Amino acid sequence: MKIAAVRTHLLEHKLDVAFESASMRFDRRAHVLVEIECDDGTIGWGECLGPARPNAAVVAAYAGWLVGEDPLQNEKIWARLYNALRDQGQRGLTITALSGIDMALWDIKGKRFGVPVSVLLGGRFRESVRAYATGSFKRDGVDRVEDNATDVARYWTEGFHATKIKIGFGVEEDLRVVRAAREAVGPDMRIMVDANHGYDAVEAIRFGQAAAELDIDWFEEPVVPEQLAAYREVRARQPIPVAGGETWHTRWGMREPVETRCVDILQPDLAGVGGFTEAKRVADLAALHGIRVVPHVWGTAVHIAAALQFMAAMVPSPVRVNPIEPILEFDRTHNPFRQAIVKTPIDHVDGVVAIPDGAGLGIEIDRAALAEYRMGDA
Repeated sequence: MKIAAVRTHLLEHKLDVAFESASMRFDRRAHVLVEIECDDGTIGWGECLGPARPNAAVVAAYAGWLVGEDPLQNEKIWARLYNALRDQGQRGLTITALSGIDMALWDIKGKRFGVPVSVLLGGRFRESVRAYATGSFKRDGVDRVEDNATDVARYWTEGFHATKIKIGFGVEEDLRVVRAAREAVGPDMRIMVDANHGYDAVEAIRFGQAAAELDIDWFEEPVVPEQLAAYREVRARQPIPVAGGETWHTRWGMREPVETRCVDILQPDLAGVGGFTEAKRVADLAALHGIRVVPHVWGTAVHIAAALQFMAAMVPSPVRVNPIEPILEFDRTHNPFRQAIVKTPIDHVDGVVAIPDGAGLGIEIDRAALAEYRMGDA
Protein backbone atom coordinates (compact mmCIF):
# COMPACT_ATOMS: atom_id res chain seq x y z
CA MET A 1 0.00 0.00 0.00
CA LYS A 2 1.58 3.25 -1.19
CA ILE A 3 0.45 6.84 -1.62
CA ALA A 4 -0.34 7.37 -5.30
CA ALA A 5 -1.72 10.93 -5.40
CA VAL A 6 -2.29 14.02 -3.25
CA ARG A 7 -5.07 16.44 -4.22
CA THR A 8 -6.74 19.50 -2.74
CA HIS A 9 -10.33 20.67 -3.11
CA LEU A 10 -10.92 24.41 -2.71
CA LEU A 11 -14.51 25.15 -1.71
CA GLU A 12 -16.19 28.55 -1.61
CA HIS A 13 -19.55 30.24 -1.13
CA LYS A 14 -20.14 34.01 -1.27
CA LEU A 15 -22.27 35.20 1.63
CA ASP A 16 -25.31 37.41 1.18
CA VAL A 17 -24.63 38.99 4.58
CA ALA A 18 -21.03 39.42 5.68
CA PHE A 19 -20.00 39.05 9.31
CA GLU A 20 -17.00 39.93 11.42
CA SER A 21 -14.96 38.76 14.36
CA ALA A 22 -12.73 41.28 16.08
CA SER A 23 -9.80 40.28 13.86
CA MET A 24 -11.34 39.14 10.57
CA ARG A 25 -14.15 39.88 8.10
CA PHE A 26 -16.01 37.09 6.31
CA ASP A 27 -17.78 37.91 3.04
CA ARG A 28 -17.49 34.30 1.88
CA ARG A 29 -16.87 30.83 3.29
CA ALA A 30 -13.75 29.22 1.89
CA HIS A 31 -12.18 25.93 3.03
CA VAL A 32 -9.69 23.46 1.60
CA LEU A 33 -9.92 19.68 1.82
CA VAL A 34 -6.99 17.29 1.34
CA GLU A 35 -7.53 14.02 -0.55
CA ILE A 36 -4.84 11.33 -0.45
CA GLU A 37 -5.31 8.32 -2.72
CA CYS A 38 -3.42 5.05 -2.36
CA ASP A 39 -2.48 2.59 -5.07
CA ASP A 40 -5.09 0.11 -3.83
CA GLY A 41 -7.86 2.70 -4.18
CA THR A 42 -8.13 3.65 -0.50
CA ILE A 43 -8.78 7.37 -0.04
CA GLY A 44 -8.29 9.53 3.04
CA TRP A 45 -9.69 12.98 3.69
CA GLY A 46 -8.38 15.88 5.75
CA GLU A 47 -8.93 19.60 6.17
CA CYS A 48 -6.64 22.57 6.82
CA LEU A 49 -7.49 25.47 9.10
CA GLY A 50 -6.96 28.91 7.63
CA PRO A 51 -6.84 30.51 4.18
CA ALA A 52 -7.77 28.01 1.52
CA ARG A 53 -5.51 28.86 -1.42
CA PRO A 54 -2.27 29.26 0.57
CA ASN A 55 -2.92 26.00 2.41
CA ALA A 56 -3.51 24.23 -0.90
CA ALA A 57 -0.21 25.56 -2.22
CA VAL A 58 1.72 24.22 0.78
CA VAL A 59 -0.02 20.84 0.54
CA ALA A 60 1.09 20.72 -3.09
CA ALA A 61 4.64 21.53 -1.99
CA TYR A 62 4.56 18.59 0.42
CA ALA A 63 3.19 16.18 -2.20
CA GLY A 64 6.60 15.24 -3.58
CA TRP A 65 7.63 13.86 -0.18
CA LEU A 66 4.37 11.87 0.08
CA VAL A 67 3.93 9.99 -3.19
CA GLY A 68 5.34 6.48 -2.93
CA GLU A 69 5.33 6.44 0.88
CA ASP A 70 3.51 3.94 3.09
CA PRO A 71 0.50 5.91 4.44
CA LEU A 72 0.33 3.79 7.58
CA GLN A 73 3.68 5.15 8.78
CA ASN A 74 2.17 8.47 9.81
CA GLU A 75 4.74 9.30 12.52
CA LYS A 76 7.58 8.85 10.03
CA ILE A 77 5.78 10.97 7.44
CA TRP A 78 4.95 13.67 9.98
CA ALA A 79 8.58 13.99 11.05
CA ARG A 80 9.81 14.05 7.47
CA LEU A 81 7.39 16.76 6.36
CA TYR A 82 7.94 18.89 9.44
CA ASN A 83 11.69 18.70 9.03
CA ALA A 84 11.48 19.49 5.30
CA LEU A 85 10.19 23.02 5.99
CA ARG A 86 11.07 23.55 9.66
CA ASP A 87 13.71 26.21 8.97
CA GLN A 88 11.05 28.38 7.31
CA GLY A 89 7.90 27.38 9.13
CA GLN A 90 7.58 26.04 12.66
CA ARG A 91 4.11 27.57 12.85
CA GLY A 92 1.48 28.80 10.40
CA LEU A 93 0.73 27.49 6.92
CA THR A 94 3.38 24.77 6.98
CA ILE A 95 1.65 23.26 10.03
CA THR A 96 -1.96 23.83 8.96
CA ALA A 97 -1.17 22.14 5.63
CA LEU A 98 0.59 19.30 7.47
CA SER A 99 -2.50 19.00 9.70
CA GLY A 100 -4.77 18.29 6.74
CA ILE A 101 -2.32 15.72 5.40
CA ASP A 102 -1.98 13.98 8.76
CA MET A 103 -5.76 13.88 9.18
CA ALA A 104 -6.11 12.18 5.80
CA LEU A 105 -3.42 9.62 6.68
CA TRP A 106 -5.28 8.66 9.87
CA ASP A 107 -8.47 8.33 7.83
CA ILE A 108 -6.61 5.91 5.53
CA LYS A 109 -5.25 3.97 8.48
CA GLY A 110 -8.71 3.59 9.99
CA LYS A 111 -10.11 2.38 6.68
CA ARG A 112 -7.20 -0.05 6.25
CA PHE A 113 -7.93 -1.70 9.62
CA GLY A 114 -11.69 -1.23 9.51
CA VAL A 115 -12.00 0.82 12.71
CA PRO A 116 -12.68 4.47 13.63
CA VAL A 117 -9.67 6.73 14.17
CA SER A 118 -10.71 7.00 17.83
CA VAL A 119 -10.02 3.29 18.30
CA LEU A 120 -6.56 3.68 16.78
CA LEU A 121 -5.93 6.60 19.16
CA GLY A 122 -6.51 4.28 22.10
CA GLY A 123 -10.22 3.71 22.48
CA ARG A 124 -13.60 5.39 22.67
CA PHE A 125 -14.43 6.83 26.08
CA ARG A 126 -17.73 8.22 24.77
CA GLU A 127 -20.13 7.74 21.87
CA SER A 128 -21.55 11.26 21.83
CA VAL A 129 -20.72 14.73 23.09
CA ARG A 130 -22.68 17.81 23.97
CA ALA A 131 -22.16 20.67 21.55
CA TYR A 132 -21.99 24.40 22.10
CA ALA A 133 -23.22 26.82 19.46
CA THR A 134 -20.67 29.19 17.95
CA GLY A 135 -22.25 32.14 16.19
CA SER A 136 -23.02 35.61 17.47
CA PHE A 137 -20.61 37.41 15.16
CA LYS A 138 -21.06 41.05 14.19
CA ARG A 139 -23.28 40.94 11.12
CA ASP A 140 -23.62 43.74 8.61
CA GLY A 141 -26.70 45.93 8.74
CA VAL A 142 -28.21 44.82 12.06
CA ASP A 143 -28.23 45.96 15.67
CA ARG A 144 -25.51 43.79 17.24
CA VAL A 145 -27.02 43.70 20.73
CA GLU A 146 -30.47 42.62 19.55
CA ASP A 147 -29.11 40.26 16.88
CA ASN A 148 -26.89 38.38 19.32
CA ALA A 149 -29.65 38.08 21.92
CA THR A 150 -31.95 36.62 19.28
CA ASP A 151 -29.24 34.16 18.19
CA VAL A 152 -28.50 32.78 21.64
CA ALA A 153 -32.20 32.50 22.50
CA ARG A 154 -32.67 30.39 19.36
CA TYR A 155 -29.72 28.16 20.26
CA TRP A 156 -31.25 27.59 23.69
CA THR A 157 -34.60 26.56 22.21
CA GLU A 158 -32.77 24.22 19.78
CA GLY A 159 -31.34 22.34 22.75
CA PHE A 160 -27.80 23.70 23.01
CA HIS A 161 -26.60 23.87 26.61
CA ALA A 162 -23.97 26.51 25.84
CA THR A 163 -23.05 29.21 23.34
CA LYS A 164 -20.05 31.36 22.49
CA ILE A 165 -20.35 35.07 21.76
CA LYS A 166 -17.86 37.09 19.72
CA ILE A 167 -16.46 40.16 21.45
CA GLY A 168 -13.38 42.38 21.02
CA PHE A 169 -15.13 45.32 19.35
CA GLY A 170 -15.03 47.61 22.39
CA VAL A 171 -15.48 46.91 26.08
CA GLU A 172 -18.71 48.83 26.68
CA GLU A 173 -20.42 47.60 23.52
CA ASP A 174 -19.31 44.03 24.24
CA LEU A 175 -20.68 44.21 27.75
CA ARG A 176 -24.07 45.34 26.40
CA VAL A 177 -24.08 42.39 23.99
CA VAL A 178 -23.24 39.82 26.68
CA ARG A 179 -25.70 41.28 29.20
CA ALA A 180 -28.51 41.15 26.62
CA ALA A 181 -27.60 37.54 25.79
CA ARG A 182 -27.67 36.54 29.45
CA GLU A 183 -31.05 38.20 29.88
CA ALA A 184 -32.35 36.38 26.80
CA VAL A 185 -31.46 32.87 28.02
CA GLY A 186 -31.51 33.20 31.80
CA PRO A 187 -29.07 31.61 34.23
CA ASP A 188 -29.05 28.01 32.98
CA MET A 189 -27.31 28.34 29.61
CA ARG A 190 -23.53 28.38 29.68
CA ILE A 191 -22.03 31.42 27.92
CA MET A 192 -18.45 31.75 26.70
CA VAL A 193 -16.88 34.81 25.05
CA ASP A 194 -14.23 35.00 22.33
CA ALA A 195 -12.32 38.22 21.67
CA ASN A 196 -10.40 36.75 18.71
CA HIS A 197 -7.40 38.63 20.11
CA GLY A 198 -9.11 41.98 19.57
CA TYR A 199 -8.26 43.50 22.97
CA ASP A 200 -5.04 44.65 24.52
CA ALA A 201 -4.34 43.49 28.08
CA VAL A 202 -5.85 46.61 29.71
CA GLU A 203 -9.14 46.22 27.83
CA ALA A 204 -9.27 42.48 28.44
CA ILE A 205 -8.80 42.91 32.17
CA ARG A 206 -11.46 45.61 32.30
CA PHE A 207 -13.93 43.46 30.37
CA GLY A 208 -13.25 40.40 32.50
CA GLN A 209 -13.71 42.26 35.76
CA ALA A 210 -16.98 43.83 34.58
CA ALA A 211 -18.38 40.64 33.00
CA ALA A 212 -17.68 38.36 35.96
CA GLU A 213 -21.19 38.88 37.34
CA LEU A 214 -22.63 37.44 34.11
CA ASP A 215 -21.35 33.92 34.87
CA ILE A 216 -19.06 33.48 31.85
CA ASP A 217 -17.53 30.02 31.42
CA TRP A 218 -14.37 31.13 29.64
CA PHE A 219 -12.70 34.14 28.03
CA GLU A 220 -11.14 33.01 24.73
CA GLU A 221 -8.19 34.65 22.99
CA PRO A 222 -8.29 37.88 24.99
CA VAL A 223 -5.05 39.20 23.42
CA VAL A 224 -2.87 38.37 20.41
CA PRO A 225 -1.36 34.87 20.60
CA GLU A 226 2.26 36.06 20.58
CA GLN A 227 1.83 38.02 23.83
CA LEU A 228 2.19 35.25 26.39
CA ALA A 229 3.04 37.65 29.22
CA ALA A 230 -0.17 39.55 28.46
CA TYR A 231 -2.09 36.26 28.60
CA ARG A 232 -0.68 35.62 32.06
CA GLU A 233 -1.54 39.14 33.18
CA VAL A 234 -5.13 38.82 31.97
CA ARG A 235 -5.47 35.47 33.69
CA ALA A 236 -4.10 36.87 36.96
CA ARG A 237 -6.07 40.12 37.08
CA GLN A 238 -9.63 39.09 36.19
CA PRO A 239 -11.69 36.13 37.43
CA ILE A 240 -13.00 34.47 34.23
CA PRO A 241 -11.07 31.33 33.15
CA VAL A 242 -8.88 32.09 30.14
CA ALA A 243 -8.89 29.92 27.00
CA GLY A 244 -6.70 29.88 23.91
CA GLY A 245 -4.49 27.84 21.67
CA GLU A 246 -6.08 27.54 18.23
CA THR A 247 -3.06 29.36 16.75
CA TRP A 248 -0.35 27.82 18.96
CA HIS A 249 0.82 25.12 16.60
CA THR A 250 2.59 21.85 17.47
CA ARG A 251 3.84 20.68 20.86
CA TRP A 252 6.63 23.26 20.67
CA GLY A 253 4.17 26.10 20.18
CA MET A 254 2.08 24.82 23.09
CA ARG A 255 4.94 24.17 25.50
CA GLU A 256 5.51 27.66 26.93
CA PRO A 257 1.79 28.59 27.19
CA VAL A 258 1.16 25.34 29.06
CA GLU A 259 4.23 25.37 31.29
CA THR A 260 3.76 29.03 32.27
CA ARG A 261 -0.02 28.58 32.68
CA CYS A 262 -1.17 31.22 30.22
CA VAL A 263 -4.58 29.54 30.03
CA ASP A 264 -6.98 27.48 32.08
CA ILE A 265 -8.42 25.81 28.96
CA LEU A 266 -6.30 24.78 25.98
CA GLN A 267 -7.91 24.75 22.52
CA PRO A 268 -5.83 22.82 19.97
CA ASP A 269 -7.39 22.61 16.53
CA LEU A 270 -7.04 19.27 14.71
CA ALA A 271 -6.76 21.11 11.38
CA GLY A 272 -4.12 23.51 12.67
CA VAL A 273 -2.05 22.01 15.50
CA GLY A 274 -0.51 19.27 13.38
CA GLY A 275 -3.33 16.76 12.89
CA PHE A 276 -4.13 13.78 15.09
CA THR A 277 -0.47 12.89 15.51
CA GLU A 278 0.41 16.18 17.18
CA ALA A 279 -2.93 16.80 18.91
CA LYS A 280 -2.44 13.62 20.93
CA ARG A 281 0.93 14.90 22.13
CA VAL A 282 -0.57 18.26 23.02
CA ALA A 283 -3.42 16.66 24.98
CA ASP A 284 -0.90 14.60 26.94
CA LEU A 285 1.14 17.74 27.65
CA ALA A 286 -1.96 19.54 28.93
CA ALA A 287 -2.94 16.59 31.13
CA LEU A 288 0.57 16.52 32.58
CA HIS A 289 0.10 20.13 33.72
CA GLY A 290 -3.55 19.88 34.79
CA ILE A 291 -4.94 22.08 32.01
CA ARG A 292 -8.34 21.29 30.53
CA VAL A 293 -8.58 20.62 26.77
CA VAL A 294 -11.51 21.73 24.62
CA PRO A 295 -10.63 21.45 20.91
CA HIS A 296 -11.29 24.39 18.61
CA VAL A 297 -13.39 23.54 15.52
CA TRP A 298 -14.09 25.72 12.47
CA GLY A 299 -14.69 24.11 9.12
CA THR A 300 -16.62 21.51 7.18
CA ALA A 301 -17.95 18.10 8.20
CA VAL A 302 -14.47 16.67 7.57
CA HIS A 303 -13.05 18.87 10.32
CA ILE A 304 -16.03 18.17 12.58
CA ALA A 305 -15.66 14.42 12.10
CA ALA A 306 -11.96 14.60 12.94
CA ALA A 307 -12.66 16.58 16.10
CA LEU A 308 -15.31 14.07 17.14
CA GLN A 309 -12.94 11.13 16.66
CA PHE A 310 -10.34 12.90 18.76
CA MET A 311 -12.83 13.79 21.46
CA ALA A 312 -14.09 10.19 21.59
CA ALA A 313 -10.56 9.12 22.55
CA MET A 314 -9.77 11.93 25.01
CA VAL A 315 -8.82 10.39 28.34
CA PRO A 316 -10.80 11.96 31.22
CA SER A 317 -8.60 14.20 33.32
CA PRO A 318 -8.98 13.32 36.08
CA VAL A 319 -10.50 9.86 35.69
CA ARG A 320 -13.44 9.74 38.10
CA VAL A 321 -17.00 8.46 38.48
CA ASN A 322 -18.50 11.53 36.77
CA PRO A 323 -15.68 12.87 34.60
CA ILE A 324 -15.40 16.30 33.00
CA GLU A 325 -16.53 15.69 29.43
CA PRO A 326 -15.24 17.59 26.39
CA ILE A 327 -17.75 19.69 24.46
CA LEU A 328 -17.86 20.19 20.70
CA GLU A 329 -17.67 23.61 19.10
CA PHE A 330 -20.54 23.58 16.59
CA ASP A 331 -20.49 26.43 14.08
CA ARG A 332 -23.98 27.83 13.38
CA THR A 333 -23.01 30.58 10.92
CA HIS A 334 -24.12 30.28 7.31
CA ASN A 335 -22.12 27.76 5.27
CA PRO A 336 -24.15 25.76 2.73
CA PHE A 337 -21.40 23.25 1.98
CA ARG A 338 -20.42 22.52 5.60
CA GLN A 339 -22.59 19.39 5.73
CA ALA A 340 -23.42 19.06 2.03
CA ILE A 341 -20.00 17.58 1.25
CA VAL A 342 -20.78 14.39 3.22
CA LYS A 343 -23.48 11.89 2.33
CA THR A 344 -24.64 11.67 5.94
CA PRO A 345 -24.57 15.11 7.60
CA ILE A 346 -23.23 15.43 11.13
CA ASP A 347 -25.98 17.18 13.04
CA HIS A 348 -27.09 17.59 16.62
CA VAL A 349 -30.16 16.29 18.41
CA ASP A 350 -31.11 18.58 21.28
CA GLY A 351 -27.54 19.85 21.41
CA VAL A 352 -25.92 16.40 21.42
CA VAL A 353 -23.81 15.06 18.53
CA ALA A 354 -23.21 11.35 17.95
CA ILE A 355 -19.62 10.39 17.15
CA PRO A 356 -19.36 8.51 13.83
CA ASP A 357 -18.50 4.83 14.32
CA GLY A 358 -17.49 3.99 10.76
CA ALA A 359 -13.93 3.29 9.65
CA GLY A 360 -11.48 6.18 9.63
CA LEU A 361 -13.21 9.51 10.15
CA GLY A 362 -16.52 7.72 9.70
CA ILE A 363 -17.75 9.88 6.83
CA GLU A 364 -18.34 9.47 3.09
CA ILE A 365 -17.66 12.41 0.79
CA ASP A 366 -20.27 13.57 -1.73
CA ARG A 367 -18.23 14.42 -4.83
CA ALA A 368 -21.17 16.16 -6.49
CA ALA A 369 -21.12 18.72 -3.67
CA LEU A 370 -17.37 19.19 -4.10
CA ALA A 371 -18.00 20.04 -7.74
CA GLU A 372 -20.91 22.35 -6.89
CA TYR A 373 -18.94 24.43 -4.42
CA ARG A 374 -15.59 24.34 -6.22
CA MET A 375 -13.75 27.64 -5.91
CA GLY A 376 -13.36 29.56 -9.14
CA ASP A 377 -10.02 28.99 -10.88
CA ALA A 378 -9.20 26.23 -8.34
